[in-house]
Amino acid sequence: MITTRRASLRVLLAGVTIFAIGRTALAGKMNLAVDGLAIEGYDPVAYFTQDKALEGSPKITAVHDGATYRFASAENRDAFLADPAKYVPQYGGFCAFAVSRGATAAVDPQAFSVVDGKLYLNFTKRVRSQWQTDIPGNIAKADANWPGLSGE
Repeated sequence: MITTRRASLRVLLAGVTIFAIGRTALAGKMNLAVDGLAIEGYDPVAYFTQDKALEGSPKITAVHDGATYRFASAENRDAFLADPAKYVPQYGGFCAFAVSRGATAAVDPQAFSVVDGKLYLNFTKRVRSQWQTDIPGNIAKADANWPGLSGE
């Protein structure tokens, strides 16, 4: 069973990585849409203040490190601008679980976790469930892998 589970995980991550390469090849160390939009237009502040994924408005935006973020309110945009590092997703907005496994992958903005004041996104809610089985261990692995994946 464990072997089957590991094989399934490898296949999932391989497929996710192939999908992610097509979507983010131009984005470099950040998971961005071709037009530079981060988190598929979701409000990064809402994850912290409302504990949910909220779509941002194309009329309320801010640019940080070359990425365009959208916000559900001007107040959220202003909070972001006051301290962007507090709100940007970890690992350039790539799937945290994939990064913990040495790969990058796109995300579902609704598959998120806020842990110790940091935002982690995952490919799907199912992958988030796998991520949550060992959050401290997965963060440690992802932190170790990220410099090599991001080119930093």
